[in-house]
Amino acid sequence: MKTAEPTVVTASTESEITEGKSMAIIAYLTFVGLIIAFVMNNDKKNKFAKYHITQSLGLALTGLAIGIIGMIPILGWIISVIGFFVIVFMWISGLMNAINEKQKPLPILGNKYEEWFKNL
Repeated sequence: MKTAEPTVVTASTESEITEGKSMAIIAYLTFVGLIIAFVMNNDKKNKFAKYHITQSLGLALTGLAIGIIGMIPILGWIISVIGFFVIVFMWISGLMNAINEKQKPLPILGNKYEEWFKNL
């Protein structure tokens, strides 16, 4: 069985990356930052910012799902604690990718986020 290689999506120009970098970073800071970045990018349609906004949206929804699972006694609590550390790891990876101007999917679920939110 062949493992899926993470795809690295490239933005069209360097200027597009530098213009969208601040929105990409804001998207990872808080849920409110995600909404702000989404609204800011709604007018400009920056591909770099859109990529990181969709990755951050996937991360937020995954965190919400883990929080809901955490309401289940014992097994849910265990999954929630493990999920928290996985989410933190993915969040740091995404934030570092945005800071370093890379369009690299988040570890574990990044490719799925691209697939699920491609029409956003």
